[in-house]
Amino acid sequence: MAEFDTIRSTAGTRTAQIDEGLRAHMNKVYGTMSVGTFITFLAAWAIAGMAVTSNPNGAEVMIREGQYLTGLGQAIYMSPLKWVIMLAPLGMVFGFGAVLNRISAAGAQLYFYVFATLMGLSLSSIFIVYAGESIAQVFLITSIAFAGLSLWGYTTKKDISGWGSFLIMGLIGLIVASIVNIFLASSAVAFAVSVIGVLIFAGLTAYDTQKIKTTYLQMAHSGDTEWLGKAAIMGALSLYLDFINLFMMLLSLLGNRE
Repeated sequence: MAEFDTIRSTAGTRTAQIDEGLRAHMNKVYGTMSVGTFITFLAAWAIAGMAVTSNPNGAEVMIREGQYLTGLGQAIYMSPLKWVIMLAPLGMVFGFGAVLNRISAAGAQLYFYVFATLMGLSLSSIFIVYAGESIAQVFLITSIAFAGLSLWGYTTKKDISGWGSFLIMGLIGLIVASIVNIFLASSAVAFAVSVIGVLIFAGLTAYDTQKIKTTYLQMAHSGDTEWLGKAAIMGALSLYLDFINLFMMLLSLLGNRE
């Protein structure tokens, strides 16, 4: 009986340690993701501010009454440089896995923040296209929706790992449709892409949250703190991308264009 009590006590202690470690891990994931999101929107707002001027002297492009693109704005939005700005974050995402194997957890975190800054540069045009109040409203809506979806993914007892292949297939289709619509310029296709995109990234938010939790529980016994630190950065990247894309899809649906 004493031996059984000892085993039960040991198991309970181990479970408590894993639960505490999981909470710390998720706090690291959400904290890193939140800082990255803040960096992105701060960079986007700052760059958009430098890209627009009310002084027509030396500015050849008027974007609306009384506002003109500066030289920086023309370089970012109207020159071939815009393709570099658009594709650089994508290249960093694809290269993240390879880089992760060669750098420390601290290096991975720095890489993520650099990526978030470049994302801010590529998204800066939203502060020119949409009204500031509209961006703030959609950001709040996205934050509430994301929090609810992520909380559900974390707490649900249902295994939603099977959603992965379906959501990835939907994401690939969404990317193809978006590329095709660059040439079609169809408002109906753009609306459909936005609606479907909201559903896909809502599902990915819950799926990725559960995956982060499951991965930690599977690897917690390893004691490899360096690997777990990198896993937290990867989890933050996944949720960051879900949030940013959900925000952009909702902005295209609900945003008030100036």
